[in-house]
Amino acid sequence: MGKCSGRCTLVAFCCLQLVAALERQIFDFLGYQWAPILANFLHIMAVILGIFGTVQYRSRYLILYAAWLVLWVGWNAFIICFYLEVGQLSQDRDFIMTFNTSLHRSWWMENGPGCLVTPVLNSRLALEDHHVISVTGCLLDYPYIEALSSALQIFLALISSAALTPMDTRRPRRRRIYNCSLCTRRGSSFCPTTTPAARLTAAAASSGQDGRRAPWRLADRTAAWVGLIWVRSGLGLGA
Repeated sequence: MGKCSGRCTLVAFCCLQLVAALERQIFDFLGYQWAPILANFLHIMAVILGIFGTVQYRSRYLILYAAWLVLWVGWNAFIICFYLEVGQLSQDRDFIMTFNTSLHRSWWMENGPGCLVTPVLNSRLALEDHHVISVTGCLLDYPYIEALSSALQIFLALISSAALTPMDTRRPRRRRIYNCSLCTRRGSSFCPTTTPAARLTAAAASSGQDGRRAPWRLADRTAAWVGLIWVRSGLGLGA
């Protein structure tokens, strides 16, 4: 079985990040959470660039992806602190997730596991175009669901950054293949990928279309050289 390389591992974690981000984007759209929607969109674009940079050996895209992972971890850490109301953060006072444009909360507030929603009629707390509800019986409250979702995003980002660190972004070199017959036909006496014996064989094969005619041509050349030497010696003796 083949062994998965660092590039294969990083692409797999990027695909997991993409699926988790799309799932989160859907529920944020249902809850009208505009700040997370914008952040999720940027995260999806960064993950796509990370996958493209991994496959195509583009180091600049991978550097951009790594820088975004740092921001993404910080953003999800802030979401955890916001929903758990760490420090001075308060969901009843701060409507950061909706850019202070509405009073909508998380979609999981009314649609969490086991939640029973009861509308409160004729409530004095109801604002214009809003209604007051009572949510009871939830197996897990929505702040903890949002915190777990952000913790999952942080976990995937840290694993992806760990897989990104030892990866080699250098493009593999292409192996050059030389055709010895072409080298011999062009008059080159050097063939980089063959031994001297192989070059002699290639030269003998390229001297004729049929390999069986090569020895006879070699004999003809030898006879021609012998005849030329005999003629020159005869001329020398006659002089």
